[in-house]
Amino acid sequence: MAQPIELQPQAITVQELAAINSRQVPERYIREGVGALDASFPVLDVPTIDLQLLASSSSTSGDELDKLRSALSSYGCIQAINHGITSAFLDKLREVARQFFALPSEEKKKYSREIGSIEGYGNDMILSEDQILDWTDRLYLILRPEDKQTLKFWPENPESFRGVLNDYSTKLHVILEVLLKAMARPDQVLGVKPHADGSVITMLLPDKEVEGLQVLKDDQWFNVPIIPQALLINVGDQAEIMSNGIFKSPVHRVVTNSERERITVAVFCIPHPDQEIQPVEELINETHPRLYKKVKDYVSLYFQYYQQGRRPMEAALI
Repeated sequence: MAQPIELQPQAITVQELAAINSRQVPERYIREGVGALDASFPVLDVPTIDLQLLASSSSTSGDELDKLRSALSSYGCIQAINHGITSAFLDKLREVARQFFALPSEEKKKYSREIGSIEGYGNDMILSEDQILDWTDRLYLILRPEDKQTLKFWPENPESFRGVLNDYSTKLHVILEVLLKAMARPDQVLGVKPHADGSVITMLLPDKEVEGLQVLKDDQWFNVPIIPQALLINVGDQAEIMSNGIFKSPVHRVVTNSERERITVAVFCIPHPDQEIQPVEELINETHPRLYKKVKDYVSLYFQYYQQGRRPMEAALI
């Protein structure tokens, strides 16, 4: 697939548009069939996983592993508790994120995303004149490995931003190791059924008060409830590919709240772009034939499809 060309950077951010007219959404942001958060959506009972139990060598860790396997096969996501990160630290992370987005536009735009790149502050790439844009502003940063950090995009205001984010990255690395060890037991996984993030794993610290995340399950949208100090963790497309479809990368969306801003911190765990991703051979047999091709630099492919409103997994399916 040819690399699409970005037409131009977005001249005005969503926060600026909302400040100009909080009641009128420009047509370019209106997506058919998606409304504001509505109480009529049922709540998804996302399985809760105790990471302390999962990492332990006690007899109960087996039960928790079974719960994890079932959750990732059926839902594609979990609410992770007892993850070892204090409530005070999570609140500090939320606060520095909130402080950054509350800065004047001129200050935030010092860290603006450059054309053709995903790193930095701003919105999505604009690839066509009729592209429907997301009603969101993002600050996208590479956290690890540290030598790949592009510090010109890392805010120096608030002053504690860089230190807090680096600490968070270190803490998440420990959690990631626990999860990957638990997921990498092919003799103990079962299941089968479907899309969303281009990562292997996504770790989301949701807004503490404002809901908005919805997951598609069995062709129906469900609201994901907030558990204030839990991390919402979901598998991404690359985990679905490597598990040959056993783990499900869930389709999800965020609906808007007309009264309040929603700030979340999402960390995407992805392999190096040069690393080839393919189903684990032990998971391919006559009952479960190979479903996906070998792919490389899936994230670049993901963003190309995402901006065009298409499902990136199309490119990986056999």
